[in-house]
Amino acid sequence: MSYFPAFIRFDNKKILIVGAGKIAFEKCKHLLDFTSDITIISSFYCDEIKELISSHSLDFIQKDYEKGDIKGFDIVIAALDNLSIQESIYQESREFNCLCNCVDFTNYCDFIFPSYIKKGDLTIAISTSGTSPSMAKHLKIYLQKLIPDSIEDFLKQMKEYRDTMPKGKKRMEFLNNKTKEYISKWK
Repeated sequence: MSYFPAFIRFDNKKILIVGAGKIAFEKCKHLLDFTSDITIISSFYCDEIKELISSHSLDFIQKDYEKGDIKGFDIVIAALDNLSIQESIYQESREFNCLCNCVDFTNYCDFIFPSYIKKGDLTIAISTSGTSPSMAKHLKIYLQKLIPDSIEDFLKQMKEYRDTMPKGKKRMEFLNNKTKEYISKWK
């Protein structure tokens, strides 16, 4: 079954990553594009994640995962080599009603990490529901080349128009025409 695409606000959402190796680093790096309210639990951590912890002032608890550690978190990412612990974390997440992602264990994922493009307020997510990560990767590269860096400035300008112009048909037509004109210049 395919995953439903949704964009989640992370305001007041606490995130826990269990594990601090290379895969946990990748997940953490992606999450940092959207929030820094991240706690990491692991008995060890790789140099790359150590740098993220330091540069983003992330909470880090150096210990092995124990039942109950996910209490109070809204989103949990289990990034461990031990599949039985990942399964336990997922089962425990049912008790605490939090979303869970067990890396490389899709049967225990409420959500997945899509390939995405982020340029200012523009975020484009790409997913093949796990059937072809390479397709998602190459489609991302293709789309990144199409979208100019000026998109950030354009979106700031559009936000100003939306904030200052009265709502209604004229505003809608104006914004629609501005957008069509901007995109037509990409070719």
